Amino acid sequence: MEPARTVAAPPVLPPRRRAGPWLTLVLATGLLLPAGACCEEKDWSLGFYGGQYYDSEPAGFSQGRANYLHQYIVALTASKTIWRAQEWPLSLEVDGMVGHQFGTATLQEFAIAPVLRWSGFPWNGVLPTSIRAGPLGYSYTTIVSPLERSEKGEGSRHLNFLMIELTFSSPRAREHEVFLRLHHRCTIYDLLNNYGANGQDFFAIGYRRFY
Repeated sequence: MEPARTVAAPPVLPPRRRAGPWLTLVLATGLLLPAGACCEEKDWSLGFYGGQYYDSEPAGFSQGRANYLHQYIVALTASKTIWRAQEWPLSLEVDGMVGHQFGTATLQEFAIAPVLRWSGFPWNGVLPTSIRAGPLGYSYTTIVSPLERSEKGEGSRHLNFLMIELTFSSPRAREHEVFLRLHHRCTIYDLLNNYGANGQDFFAIGYRRFY
């Protein structure tokens, strides 16, 4: 007759510790937050740019009809994003600049404009790119540059400010941005005055950082 087999008792497991109320609250908050809430885009930027005067409007520049003259600009620029579309890569910014012009004439310029930014390009995973455009703004210069006076010597320190930018950054450092800017002062096709002068145009290269 075989001896009776002994069955080992199952191991006694320690009781499970219930998650504390703080851990539960943290997990619930994480589930309720929208995607990307922990890595919000930065709204403020500071930067600088420098450029040279050319004797054509932005349309002429885009067609290669621009001659560069002995007039230059260096400027500080700042911007604030005030709106972002939820379903489109579109945002609205307020852009301001303080500039110093020198060469043919020495003067200072102050300008501000609302600017739309479009960043919906298919290659942005490799080279983040955007276009910024501000067609209607305000520009003030401390004197009327001789380069923007009419044949009768007329001109205005108060003109429209228009800017167009093409920006580039790195996927790993999007807060650093390099840009090409068309900087333009104009009368909006003689809407502000009928002196017959074009205003001023600069092609500039710059850098900004977002905070």
